[in-house]
Amino acid sequence: ACATTPKGLAPLAAADYAAILADPARTTADRNDDAARKPAEVLAFAKIRPGDTVLELEGGRGWYSDILSGAVGPTGKLYIQYPPEFAYGDAAYKTRTDAGRLKNATILRTHFDAYAIPDASVDKVIWILGPHEVYFTPPNTQGLGDPVKTYAEIKRVLKPGGEFIAMDHAADAGADKVAIASTLHRVDPAVVLAAAKDAGLVYVEKSDILANPQDDRTKRVFDATIRRHTDQFLFRFKKPG
Repeated sequence: ACATTPKGLAPLAAADYAAILADPARTTADRNDDAARKPAEVLAFAKIRPGDTVLELEGGRGWYSDILSGAVGPTGKLYIQYPPEFAYGDAAYKTRTDAGRLKNATILRTHFDAYAIPDASVDKVIWILGPHEVYFTPPNTQGLGDPVKTYAEIKRVLKPGGEFIAMDHAADAGADKVAIASTLHRVDPAVVLAAAKDAGLVYVEKSDILANPQDDRTKRVFDATIRRHTDQFLFRFKKPG
């Protein structure tokens, strides 16, 4: 059995997400991605608890946001961050909130290295398929955030003992982090491990839930032959304390 927190709430197991995923208010498009993305297994690895305060970096179009909102429940809080340059998020989140979703969420349109969140106030920071973005500079921008400051900011908002969960599309070992982020939108897992360690976060464990040895890591993650089936790494880190 999982140990309980001071709040008395155990982490959700994969089976506990069944009701969240079966919610009839979820869209068909969202449901269609469940099999490939394995959200129940990923979020069970993240040990999300009802009542948690969670910061989701790079919320995208809100697919994970919707599930996370249900996981932390009405007593929890979800911060959803995405850069203002990712303007597609504006309409996507408006659609969800207009439909009555994400009632426990606050949306932050910021770069990755600055969040309007109090120090030591977050139980979990979760970054799904996005750590490579700090090495990617979209056209006509100055970038999406300084990498060192980004990881320092993650540590700042976490409570002592709070955890950072990072998932991304794997690149080959030694791949240049800027070049590979700008072309294939991948990152060498060792880059994320080193960045988290340098920020003072402690590595806990990894999961191969979404590993795919058939992915030769040479294709862009949007390529139709590999989309949703890239070789993905999943790490958990902890803030000391």
